[in-house]
Amino acid sequence: MEHGDFSAIAWADPQIEWEFPDGLYPGSFAGQPGLGERFRDWLSTWENVRFETTEFRELDNQRVLVRGHYYGRGKTSGLELRQIRSQVAALFHVGGGKVTRLVLYVDPERALADLGLAPEAG
Repeated sequence: MEHGDFSAIAWADPQIEWEFPDGLYPGSFAGQPGLGERFRDWLSTWENVRFETTEFRELDNQRVLVRGHYYGRGKTSGLELRQIRSQVAALFHVGGGKVTRLVLYVDPERALADLGLAPEAG
């Protein structure tokens, strides 16, 4: 993601479960093709999208929480992603060398709350 290639999903298990627990379109989904389509649809409205990680937190041997910011500009509006809530969190469940479940949070504080975690100091 930090390299800007959001459409490459070879990292995902073909039967990946993915969820948006908050945001405009919450829901649960399954399958690698749908995930790729969702990323491509979202990317089609932005230019120069990049992601900067601010925190990696290994929760156990199968889960990693990643928090960071999106940067980019709206193709039509010119709106900078930094001007809106661009901080996000993603919970990756890993098994067999692939991501088997991905939970994408628009509100990173909700991710911490859902997981019963406190923000890391410093």
